[in-house]
Amino acid sequence: MNDQTIQLYFEEAGQGTPMILLHGFPLDHTIWQPLVAPLEGHARLIMPDLRGFGQSPAPEGVYTMREMANDVLALMDRLEIEHAILVGHSMGGYVTLAFAHAYPHRVAGLGFISTHAAPDTPDHAAKRIDNARKVARLGTGFLTKDMSKKITNKPELVEPIRQIMDKVPKQTVIASLKGMAERPDSTPLLALISAPAVVIHGVEDKFVSLEKAQDMAQLLPRAWLVQAPHAGHMPMMSDPEVVAGALRELIQASASYQP
Repeated sequence: MNDQTIQLYFEEAGQGTPMILLHGFPLDHTIWQPLVAPLEGHARLIMPDLRGFGQSPAPEGVYTMREMANDVLALMDRLEIEHAILVGHSMGGYVTLAFAHAYPHRVAGLGFISTHAAPDTPDHAAKRIDNARKVARLGTGFLTKDMSKKITNKPELVEPIRQIMDKVPKQTVIASLKGMAERPDSTPLLALISAPAVVIHGVEDKFVSLEKAQDMAQLLPRAWLVQAPHAGHMPMMSDPEVVAGALRELIQASASYQP
């Protein structure tokens, strides 16, 4: 494991099977709050801020998905958790895939929310790098204003989401954009994942297509697809009961799984 891991800030609720919820970009652990009430009776929910986000330290350099996965492993070790269900949203899904590839023996189950396994296209990677340069010059405001409107289909969530985004340091946004741009293709790894997995897709998602979600669910050996009919890219906030139901099913499926 990379010895440059950082000590992640986290909050937790509930008891039972450990379930680690990894937020997307550029957000923090508070996006999971709508899931606490429907899930805390079924699992021990652990909600960290990934490196640089929320209340976690923000080291210099590029934030690769593998480095962030190493941070999660260090958190598990600190909490003396041998196996956990990992649930990742968007960028958190990329981190979850990196974790599942590097540390399959620590995985009890996997949840993928509004995410996919493919790498950035050259054009998309170039756009991320261009945005990183703009953030360095102009700050994060132009990016968060645009993203907060596209990331949810619920107008009442736009401002709360933007408030979360605006708290993220400029350095973290740049480091994460670069890390996502250089992430490898995880598609060939999906067939090697033996843990039970659920892929959750918001019907009105403007970032991840239904086709990509379907491909992921089909390539994972023990996965199923759940569509959130009232959600865009933030189903845990827009359609929490559907997401909670899917994750309760994942908890049940993981009970008989031996890594």
